[in-house]
Amino acid sequence: MKQPAHPPLIPRPMPPLRGDESVFGVPDAAVIDFWRFAMPDLRMNNTRGLFAEFLVHQAVGSREPRVEWASHDVETDDGLRIEVKAGAYLQAWEQRAPSQIRFSGTRGRTWSPDGGYSEAKSYNADVYVFAVQTARDHAVFEPLDTAQWEFYVLPRPVVAALDSDSVSLGVVRATAGAPVSFAALNDCIRAADPRPGTVGG
Repeated sequence: MKQPAHPPLIPRPMPPLRGDESVFGVPDAAVIDFWRFAMPDLRMNNTRGLFAEFLVHQAVGSREPRVEWASHDVETDDGLRIEVKAGAYLQAWEQRAPSQIRFSGTRGRTWSPDGGYSEAKSYNADVYVFAVQTARDHAVFEPLDTAQWEFYVLPRPVVAALDSDSVSLGVVRATAGAPVSFAALNDCIRAADPRPGTVGG
């Protein structure tokens, strides 16, 4: 006999954390202590990527929160989907030489609660932003300074034409041309929007 399907477990909305919330049962521990433990150094690969997404989120003035399982990283209030890839020459560990920058995951599988992951990989954003932290000397490394970041912006059709799951910084530069600053990033993203009826579409 077929068992009845359970109703879906729908998460309730959660307010954004402030950082001063207590961790119940752990004396003198707050959410900010967890943040310091989990993300103490913006040179760490995962944290650098999240910070680059945050910079793009701020540049386009989005009010949409980050969704971990979404097929793209940032979404504007008018529905523009942006994928953000980040790289840097300096890492949190000792290096013999600056890193060679390569961006992976330009296409990926989508996910849905009903179907799980899609079988085929696809290009799932409208615009791709490749962010590079440019410092090559730890003495001057300052990830919180947007002047040390450069951005390359490409519309989805151009990225799809590269037909690769990953691209080198050299390929990105050859395709996108000169980098743009944080101050010019929003205008450049809007100009690259390939959707019909938009500036770039």
